[in-house]
Amino acid sequence: MMPRNYAQQYRQTQLEGAVMEADPHRLVALLLAGACERIRLAEACLERGDQARKGKAIGEACAIVGHLDGSLDHEAGGEIAANLSSLYDYIVRRLTEANLQNDPAGLRESLALLAEVDAAWAAIGPGKAASTATGASA
Repeated sequence: MMPRNYAQQYRQTQLEGAVMEADPHRLVALLLAGACERIRLAEACLERGDQARKGKAIGEACAIVGHLDGSLDHEAGGEIAANLSSLYDYIVRRLTEANLQNDPAGLRESLALLAEVDAAWAAIGPGKAASTATGASA
């Protein structure tokens, strides 16, 4: 096994450990970070002309955003959950358009929107504003 494979295996083991030990709030934070990471990778691949890897990274980002959308509790979250769901839907559409049109602006917009959600999510960490976040899992 090459050194790069060992490094990848180590990162994967670290991630699996973080997920296994994480509370629900931390899991959402990990998903948001993963989506942002994939979008940054897609931007880099677009600049390099690596279309296959760009498409894979965008597909992974869309899947993560889909998981975030699926984690919303619409019954408890009400309007907040509905607004987040609409935002996640918009982000997936922008990412898909960015992929099809090789549009870095769509990638940047999606990344900026997810960064705002991530910042808001971090601000309502466990114990900070639990009543405000009720039902809005991300």
